[in-house]
Amino acid sequence: MPTLADLRTLAAAGPVAVAVVQAVKGSAPREEGAWMAITSSGILGTVGGGEAELRAIKAARQLLAEHRSRETLALPLGPELDQCCGGHMTVEIAVVDGAVGAAQPLWDGGPVLNDPLNAPVIVYGAGHVGAALVTALAPLPFSVNWVDGRHESEWAASAPIPCQRLAIPAPAAAAAPDDAIHVVLTHSHALDLEIVATILARPHRFCGLIGSATKRSVFTSRLRERGIATDTLTCPIGLPGIEGKAPAIIAASAAAQLLSL
Repeated sequence: MPTLADLRTLAAAGPVAVAVVQAVKGSAPREEGAWMAITSSGILGTVGGGEAELRAIKAARQLLAEHRSRETLALPLGPELDQCCGGHMTVEIAVVDGAVGAAQPLWDGGPVLNDPLNAPVIVYGAGHVGAALVTALAPLPFSVNWVDGRHESEWAASAPIPCQRLAIPAPAAAAAPDDAIHVVLTHSHALDLEIVATILARPHRFCGLIGSATKRSVFTSRLRERGIATDTLTCPIGLPGIEGKAPAIIAASAAAQLLSL
């Protein structure tokens, strides 16, 4: 999903047209406010719809080529576009410069571009599963913070975002927003326990712990000895029915679980 920062970077290199879903009636591939950026040679984001999007791209590039500033497309999602959704999209297209920002309409009275609403996620652990999970979450509507307590030379792999080394990761949990999603999968069960204890002792949206039913039972017992309730602890992580313990499979299942929140 594109961000306004992505758009500003793109616009710094040359003219850019932005296509925004201004209105939707009935069934449509994207929601109102979805947008994409189009240059003469590339695109960023999507307004969806196959042929509908192709027409938006073509119209945007024509705007750029003809040095015009705006156009409105009415797109019936029916036989005319070789579709059967039956809905209707209105797409506004405008040429923008690098100064476009949040809460700033494309023109007076025009649509406003917004960054995606990203849920805060903290992933604890930079092993194989941690790297796979961060890779899975990166293009999704999450704001991911990735931490590990080990020296960087001990990490298993890289990912699309950097990992921050914290000698003691638990304070990251203590300082997290109250609506944060936490996924704990470090190299150490003792470290996992301290992080989970910190999370469960304060407000949180989700606390996921990699492991087995046995690990959950042991953790539940030890946490209750400390007077910490465990009803919000999710262990194992991932959607039920998805088999396999390869890192990419665990990551796909856990990412889908977090999307379901």
